[in-house]
Amino acid sequence: MKHAGAKGTVSIELVHEALYAASLRNMDIGRVLEAAKLDRELLGSARVRISAAAYSQMWVELADLMNDEFFGLDSHGLRRGGFSLMARSAVSARNLEHALRRILRFLGAMLDDFRGELLVENDEARIVLHDGGVLRRLFGYGTWFILVHGLACGLVQRRITLKEMQFRCCAPADDSHYRTRFCDNVVFGGSSTYITFSSSLLALKLVETPETIDRFLRNAPANLLVKYRNDASTSARVRKLLRSLVPEQWPELEKVASDLCLSGTTLQRRLQYEGLSYQRLKDELRRDIAIDLLSSSGLTVAEVAGEVGFQETSAFHRAFKKWTGVSPGAYRSAANNVRD
Repeated sequence: MKHAGAKGTVSIELVHEALYAASLRNMDIGRVLEAAKLDRELLGSARVRISAAAYSQMWVELADLMNDEFFGLDSHGLRRGGFSLMARSAVSARNLEHALRRILRFLGAMLDDFRGELLVENDEARIVLHDGGVLRRLFGYGTWFILVHGLACGLVQRRITLKEMQFRCCAPADDSHYRTRFCDNVVFGGSSTYITFSSSLLALKLVETPETIDRFLRNAPANLLVKYRNDASTSARVRKLLRSLVPEQWPELEKVASDLCLSGTTLQRRLQYEGLSYQRLKDELRRDIAIDLLSSSGLTVAEVAGEVGFQETSAFHRAFKKWTGVSPGAYRSAANNVRD
């Protein structure tokens, strides 16, 4: 069985962060968890990961519940439908720089506590997120950049590669989400909060148009929450090759390199530049396929183990618990509890 549909996973820590303000206000988050098919038992393990689709559904339900697409992170908030209005405002811009300035102006008018500024100097563009001198929650800074960076990538239909991301706040216990979603070069405890990228990208023409933006919005927020895939990147080419095969047939690095008309050394170097190794890429793909199958298929745990390339079910149990903090059986049970 090939698994072309695996779309990535999200740390359970982000679920807790998203639900935080609603919980403080004693809102009924039970219906949010139910709609996203998230069992409360899964919330107790720090390493659990959920499918990006489930997190996206939770994002939508929570925004509906709070009438706030910024989840109570700002004293004013972003009312439901605000992101759509922002996207429609930006899509008719002349180029990426014009679109970003429209996006920042829109958010500046909607939010009270966060204000973005685009600075350009020589070959570097920097989007600085001002917080009024009050240290905010890391999730607030990250969510703001997901909206801005995610929309920008979508408008030009390519990944806007970041050189650096810096936060004023301290590092979380697990910073893997920020490194995976944005870039590997993430700094915490800095003097300001910003992202940097090549200023040459600002001249990019928008690919989305006022006529096509509805399709983009129908796929939001799922298309914002995970790293925008650059289909031409080395890691995307490797993933495409691996997804065309069953995991037990995944070749060694040298064979993959040969199939991509590269040397093994060049493939390793290019993956390293993208913050990956071949082994890590395979492990992440196995993990995401396993989570998808345990959440949505009728396969037994042993069958799932076989589908992701484990000859011994016990080895799959150990690997899955290392990946997520819970056993595959407990994960399957929790997913079934929500569906029943």
